[in-house]
Amino acid sequence: MLSWFDLEKRELPWRGTGDPYAIWVSEIMLQQTTVQAVLGRYAAFLRRFPTVRSLARAREDSVLAAWSGLGYYGRARNLRLAARDSIGDREHGRVHAGSFVFSRSRTSLTTMSLSIAFAMS
Repeated sequence: MLSWFDLEKRELPWRGTGDPYAIWVSEIMLQQTTVQAVLGRYAAFLRRFPTVRSLARAREDSVLAAWSGLGYYGRARNLRLAARDSIGDREHGRVHAGSFVFSRSRTSLTTMSLSIAFAMS
């Protein structure tokens, strides 16, 4: 199977990066959305919000506009909220490296993924 994949794999922008934030964004975008739809929005989203901090500080309506065409807008809202939670913790000296961190209000895969991303960085 691995040799087949080496021959047949598609070149996708999130496969060529080691940036945990970019990978995290792709993982959330790809939930219940086709690769083709994500390809049309991924690079533009990262240009608009190139860092966790820029996403955390963005207005919700800006994030939703950048997410347009991907559907399931709750993912975009939760992505932004998880970024805000994480940046707030980092700015106050609480870094969650090496652990899973859950917010009492949002025990979501999004928050868990962000914690993993920061643990990797």
